Amino acid sequence: MAEILSPAGSPESLEAALRCGCDAVYVGGKSFSARANAANFSFEQLSEAVRLCHIRGVKLYLAINTIVLDSQLDECKQAVQQAAQIGVDGLITQDLCLVEIVRKCCPQMELHASTQMTLHTKSGVETAKELGFSRAVLSRELPEGIIKELSQLGIETEIFVHGALCMSVSGQCFMSALIGSRSANRGLCAQACRLAVSAVKGQQRYDLSLKDMSTLDVMDRVLATGTSSLKIEGRMKRPEYVAKATDSAYKAAHGLDPDMQGLAAVFSRGGFTKGYFEGTMGADMFGRRDKEDAELSAKVLPQLHELYRNEFKRDTVRFVFTAKQGSAVTLTAADTQGNTFTAQGDLPEKAQSKGLSAEQAEKQLKKLGDTIYEFGGCECDIGEMLYVSPAQLNALRREVCEGLDNARAAANDRRVPFENVDITDFEGGCDADSPKIRIEISSLSQLEKIDLSDTEFVTMPLALCEKADIAALGGKLMAALPRFTFDEQGVISRLQTLKKRGLQHIQATNIAHLRIGRQLGLTVHGGFGLNAANSVAVKMLGELGAADVTASFELKAAQIRALKKSVPVGVLGYGHLPAMLTVNCPIRQAVGCGKCTKRLFDPTGREFPVRCSKSEGYVEVLNGDVLFMADKMSDLRGAAFVTLCFDSESAQQTADIVSAYKNGAKANLDNITRGLYYRGII
Repeated sequence: MAEILSPAGSPESLEAALRCGCDAVYVGGKSFSARANAANFSFEQLSEAVRLCHIRGVKLYLAINTIVLDSQLDECKQAVQQAAQIGVDGLITQDLCLVEIVRKCCPQMELHASTQMTLHTKSGVETAKELGFSRAVLSRELPEGIIKELSQLGIETEIFVHGALCMSVSGQCFMSALIGSRSANRGLCAQACRLAVSAVKGQQRYDLSLKDMSTLDVMDRVLATGTSSLKIEGRMKRPEYVAKATDSAYKAAHGLDPDMQGLAAVFSRGGFTKGYFEGTMGADMFGRRDKEDAELSAKVLPQLHELYRNEFKRDTVRFVFTAKQGSAVTLTAADTQGNTFTAQGDLPEKAQSKGLSAEQAEKQLKKLGDTIYEFGGCECDIGEMLYVSPAQLNALRREVCEGLDNARAAANDRRVPFENVDITDFEGGCDADSPKIRIEISSLSQLEKIDLSDTEFVTMPLALCEKADIAALGGKLMAALPRFTFDEQGVISRLQTLKKRGLQHIQATNIAHLRIGRQLGLTVHGGFGLNAANSVAVKMLGELGAADVTASFELKAAQIRALKKSVPVGVLGYGHLPAMLTVNCPIRQAVGCGKCTKRLFDPTGREFPVRCSKSEGYVEVLNGDVLFMADKMSDLRGAAFVTLCFDSESAQQTADIVSAYKNGAKANLDNITRGLYYRGII
């Protein structure tokens, strides 16, 4: 049976989850949590949470799942050390520096690859397995057939079965950071997608807001995929939500009908969708939370306390009670897991008229009340005409239950040794005197007026590579692999054909591509989608086969300069920065492809270009302002290359921009931005 994995954004939500039948919980500490605005857990609270979970046989996974900066590596290592000391059952992470910390400092710690790693293909999951992850948390966009395939690769998979859907693929949303420096990759998403963004200029629409997902009412199909863990989203939600969602998931997993109407009343955005799971994307997946939704929630929330008023019965306890003349009474409790505990009381008294019977003793021992135990029977050995008071029996029962709790916590102890090893003890030295220029194009016509002799690489999508004269590009061609795909084998086949035509280089937009490149004998260059934000992550990507790496554009220029570059590190220097990667086109669902304006609009007049990769099955929502750094490249000194990304520019505009970067010219453009290179992220 797959585990039911519940969110716990606070101690109160943890209690709700435990009392409603979860098998595991995931929580965040005060740092490095991708839900930084949840209450989260202090070290003391986390230690107590582990104890409470382990008493119940429930696992606790700690999310250390933000990107980590160089200045935070020691703090991150300390967080892992604390997790090892208190015995969390596993760490959920996206940053590869955590892989290195665990590998060197506490190799017995279990690691789960966060959904922030954009794991959605066989090669991605197998790369996670290669890195030492025991579980891959799959992207939410996957249909059941692909989930089933990925769940047969010798590594556990975890899928979301209920809760909020991000418009963007997790780990690939930069909208909140670009608009207000609140990075989703740092746990501080401002949820700009829930605001009024329209595919129709002048209309107030919510074309980036998806309904919450729920597949609880098709749980038989979910379980048939072979997934290991059924994840409920909601670390920012109230305990009542956690209780209702956990209770419903438990019922669904055990063959009962979940209360979908009740779930919608607790929280929804105009109902639920299972469009991704069923592969039926479109307008029906979109929705927003309105006044009626909020009013309904306010009515039902108080009623939900009943769901977690009492403990969820986790085990059966059997007692052995002994009362003999001249010896202290004893009570032993044993659960079904082999844990036992014995308590000793006072000497039994002489009965005045009638001795204690087994039935009377059992009556007191059955009063298990708000414990995790159900009564499973009692074996009594009581001498004649002896008396033991109900008060003493009750005290013994409480003592053995508490002792059994402690025994169960000890039996489920997951503490592992931690050795404080330096993870930054490696060579750098790949700083460059001046960056080489790389260009990324969306149309072959953009090359018409460019002298490529001093351009290092020309990057283009696979579909464009298939039309290009590879021989004429003289080894400068780099294929940008699809940022998301439902047909990885098709991508591999296309690459094999292109390699025969002379292709030598690919750009990895997620970790799956590092494995593909190695297997095909192609040189791999790490793209921005790998979210490389610290020196250790850069080193790890190099070990996975990246010849060089593009630094996360969420870093400040000074932070990029300071990276210890064990492989060459480059930057994005020009273009409409990607704000979102989505497989559900906001324009198509609103007006259809025939009326596509390739733009989204917000009420302030801001426009977001939309780049369609129709052949690959996804679209990118781009930042409206154009990143321009030609006159500021001295601030990015040490970078090995600068990539100029062209979208709708003409051949002349493309040539002019390339010239500006060669000459360090100032911008001759409207609406330019310096991105996050100076203001950074929170």
